Amino acid sequence: MKNYFLIFALLATTFSFAQTEEADFSRMVEAEMKAASSIMQFAANANTQNYDITYHKLEFTVDPANYFISGVVTTNFTAKQNMNTVTFDLTNVLTVSSVKQGNTSLMFTQNANDELVITLPTTLTSGASSSVVITYSGAPATANNAFTASYHSGNPIIWTLSEPYGAKDWWPCKQDLNDKVNSIDVYITAPSQYVSVANGLQVGATTSNGNKTTHFHHSYPIPAYLIAIAVTNYQIYNQVGGVAPNTFPIVNYLYPENAFTSQTSLAPTPTIINLYETLIGPYPFRNEKYGHAQCGFGGGMEHTTVSFMGGFSRSLIAHEMAHQWFGDKVTCGSWKDIWLNEGITEFMSGMVVKNLDGNSAFISWKDGKTNSITASPDGNLYLTDAQLSNVGRIFSNRITYNKGSMVTNMLRFKMGDTNFFQALRNYLNDPALAYGYAITPQLQAHLEAVSGMNLTEFFNDWIYNEGYPSYNITVQNIGAGQAKIKVTQTQSHPSVSYFEMPLPIRLKNGTQTQDVIVDNTFNGQEFILSVPFTVTSFEFDPEKDIISKNNTTSLDTRSFDISDTILLYPNPSSDRVTIQLPTNIELKNIEIYNALGQLVSTQTKSEFSVSTLSNGIHFIKINTSEGVFHKNFIKK
Repeated sequence: MKNYFLIFALLATTFSFAQTEEADFSRMVEAEMKAASSIMQFAANANTQNYDITYHKLEFTVDPANYFISGVVTTNFTAKQNMNTVTFDLTNVLTVSSVKQGNTSLMFTQNANDELVITLPTTLTSGASSSVVITYSGAPATANNAFTASYHSGNPIIWTLSEPYGAKDWWPCKQDLNDKVNSIDVYITAPSQYVSVANGLQVGATTSNGNKTTHFHHSYPIPAYLIAIAVTNYQIYNQVGGVAPNTFPIVNYLYPENAFTSQTSLAPTPTIINLYETLIGPYPFRNEKYGHAQCGFGGGMEHTTVSFMGGFSRSLIAHEMAHQWFGDKVTCGSWKDIWLNEGITEFMSGMVVKNLDGNSAFISWKDGKTNSITASPDGNLYLTDAQLSNVGRIFSNRITYNKGSMVTNMLRFKMGDTNFFQALRNYLNDPALAYGYAITPQLQAHLEAVSGMNLTEFFNDWIYNEGYPSYNITVQNIGAGQAKIKVTQTQSHPSVSYFEMPLPIRLKNGTQTQDVIVDNTFNGQEFILSVPFTVTSFEFDPEKDIISKNNTTSLDTRSFDISDTILLYPNPSSDRVTIQLPTNIELKNIEIYNALGQLVSTQTKSEFSVSTLSNGIHFIKINTSEGVFHKNFIKK
């Protein structure tokens, strides 16, 4: 009785854990979607494209008990063309009181387009650099939740959440996906009883007149939407990441009222970050820190070097941490490529399941993702222009996160772990992409360079087009230690004519098993394989590596004709064909006859060209060590 109770308790705990993880995943997606709500109203500001920002000095004065911000922002920039004015994105809810260049006050205007337009004292010529100092203040608008004041257990807190276009709601910036700032210094002045958080490494803190100014420096390129601050009565909990001697600090900013339970939840953090370093290379910001700052929203946000977190489930920790590589180090170059941020990142959280919980748990993880993906018959991973106005579509958990993660896993399965992770490391370290931006074809190029594969068909089927396959797999024993596998397929969406994919099949006889992979490229394809036992059962895709649904399998127990073991494919063909023979049959030669019975070609190898044959029906005579066999063939 105790054993049954224990089993029930374990099952209940597992089910509860799975429900919790799924709920955390949904909240994470909802938070990222909510943060992006202003994307529907956003158009890239053409007036900010004529310069590159090289440096920000960000000086903010805030009090968590008072919804207000005062700021002084110093910006260094380089002209890309001759400039008489420089434009920044800034909501007109905030008021600019002065703009200076050195000791010179500059003319400026704020307009209804949320622009700050500054008149330069002289023309800044292309290639020349300059600097402006902007002083401003006000209560940020609350509509986009980019700057939020709240309470936890009666204690006030302020935090920011700017993805993708909320930075302008609380500081003058340039927000787009084409200009990362080379480095920043952040100074946060707040009442001295509070702890301040920002990107980068804390390099100093000074106290004066009841206020504390905390200085952070971040020396890596960063886009405006990943710059963040938070202030409350945090309790700091330190961990260490990396393998000695190449360690770096993990700094966690926790609410004191639940710091103990949060520390317990954060225990896997060093293990996860060290796993990622093993798989995809060193933590990208290891000269500074990684860490978490607790905030009052559901889910998390991957601000560079410090993820803002609504909770500390392991899956959420794993996802936001992986963003430091995919999203922060290499950022999607357009919102059409959002899967490069979210899909690969969610796949990495699956690697945590595989390595910490074991392969059975990883199989269940993949199965859950596929069940979500195939709940509807459509869903393109790379977005269309029309879909860019739909935040729910951009941040779709079914497509962007789940399909993105499983397509990434299928690339791993297709390429093999060694080649796949090497390609990811090359992608992350490409000088043209590292600490910059990337688009989907650039990832494809790195995958192809390492694997030697042409992945165009794969990307067309799984990334640019829609749907999934349903397979029918038939296995037949054909004697002499061989089995024939036949694969047919239907597609859930007309955008894909056929999903070409290597398919895993587990052949069984009692306790004996043999795992095989057949490279399925056309409908009705047959494969003859050597098997050291009579197949009595089999399982398609036993480790759930393939996105598919409504698959059927059958063991063909009919007696076979030896002629059925000789395959000719593809048929029809316009270029080359292959004759596949069982391993115990030796090919002597092949004779090809046209419809008039005339001999038109003789071949001695099992693969040959038919490009010179006339179109139409031909008859193939196959002379072998076991006799003569005939096949019909259509040249198209």
